[in-house]
Amino acid sequence: MNERSPVDPSADCRDLSVLDALREMALVSAYSDVRLTPLSGGVSSAIYRADLPTGVVCVKRALSQLRVAAAWHAPIERNQHEAAWLRAAHAIVPGAVPAVLGEDVERHVFAMTWLPPERYPAWKSLLRDGIVGAATARAVGEALGRIHAATADRADIAARFATDDVFEAIRIEPYLLATARAHPDLAQPLTRLAAITRTTRRVLVHGDYSPKNLLVGSAGPVIVDAECAWFGDPAFDLAFVLNHLVLKALWRPAARAQLAQAFGALRDAYLGRVRWEPPHRVDARAAALLPGLMLARVDGKSPVEYLTATRDREAVRRFARAHLQAPAASTAVLADHWYAERAA
Repeated sequence: MNERSPVDPSADCRDLSVLDALREMALVSAYSDVRLTPLSGGVSSAIYRADLPTGVVCVKRALSQLRVAAAWHAPIERNQHEAAWLRAAHAIVPGAVPAVLGEDVERHVFAMTWLPPERYPAWKSLLRDGIVGAATARAVGEALGRIHAATADRADIAARFATDDVFEAIRIEPYLLATARAHPDLAQPLTRLAAITRTTRRVLVHGDYSPKNLLVGSAGPVIVDAECAWFGDPAFDLAFVLNHLVLKALWRPAARAQLAQAFGALRDAYLGRVRWEPPHRVDARAAALLPGLMLARVDGKSPVEYLTATRDREAVRRFARAHLQAPAASTAVLADHWYAERAA
């Protein structure tokens, strides 16, 4: 007689909820042997490797309280928006996103293609090791530009991703508004950036377009973790990813020149895809937003873990303060100033 064999004996109720979701998705039967392995690194979701009789899949379950030091809550409905973003992006750049294999909306769980870490390292890990890759940066910008271009000014996408409450809770408030509270003298430019971002609605935005969510495969980058999916300002995605190439010049100073090249390659590839508005307008909004995001990764609710030296944090504060008060005309100008200071 078969017995139900859920997960290993140390499983908690959250694992059991994921197992129930896998059954609801018809990815396993009621009596299938399943092993769930929690994966590290998830801030806003519990992520598992699920070994099923049919193979391995990746499973995500949204968390209401994010795993950060500050109190940071977000609507767990964002899980279904992420699955929808993956499906939409898959239709545009099928090789650049994992496929959604099933979804349990009630439990806020979905399953997608498993991407073995040894074959799909995160770009962040490569950058940590000084492996920057202008070709990778160019492909990252190209993929983002294709997704934005294909979804620009589409009423159906705007209606499906009218996720203003999620984006407010998980991006605008913890990044721009929390940073404004930490720096009252900069509240005006930071709240203005928040207002512009809120009210600019042109394309399907990923919202966390970061090297930790960009896996580098043999056929190019694969984009994951679209919990912040929103129909909004394309400049946010561009500034968000460029911010990481800026800050990593402090983390890996020996790779400064390569990071500057990657910055330019990503920016140029992306802007080459912009057709819905003059490219310089997206670029100018990104240039204004970038110093706000830089400061947010030091003094907002989600500081980067690798900027621990006081001198590095102060360097970010000085630079961000100056460019919030007098925004650069373009991301190219901003980058020239930043990387030149690092070389001095």
